[in-house]
Amino acid sequence: MPTIRVQSAPFSLGEESEGFAAGRTETGAVVTFTGLVRDTGGISRMEIEHYPGMTEKAIGDIVDEAMGRWTLDDALVIHRHGTLVPGDRIMMVATAARHRAAAFEAAEYLMDYLKSRAPFWKKEYGPDGAEWVAAKDEDEDALSRW
Repeated sequence: MPTIRVQSAPFSLGEESEGFAAGRTETGAVVTFTGLVRDTGGISRMEIEHYPGMTEKAIGDIVDEAMGRWTLDDALVIHRHGTLVPGDRIMMVATAARHRAAAFEAAEYLMDYLKSRAPFWKKEYGPDGAEWVAAKDEDEDALSRW
């Protein structure tokens, strides 16, 4: 059963990875990806908003699609909200599958869809004040391969 967590608290990459991989005797590959808050031009912080319930449902739909498309053994998505600073972990995706190609492809699929379709709103605070983060063409273009 996939795990989806939307939380404000930091998470331990090591603990999450170890916990996700533990006891998997039928799985041949576990892939993890962790996204960090990036300093793009002197930002001091980022605020991430979401609608509880709606966000988890939307992420769940994306995960369900990946589970069936790549016959995953399991998946994990953690995404933070609230105030984060450059270097903070913002999200994690983990996939488990019998073969590495499926685990890698499913992880990339989840990351691409989370980046462009998960209902989060991000505002960056920098030297020129606050600015909402707009959708990027390259994020939308990444979806075309799926």
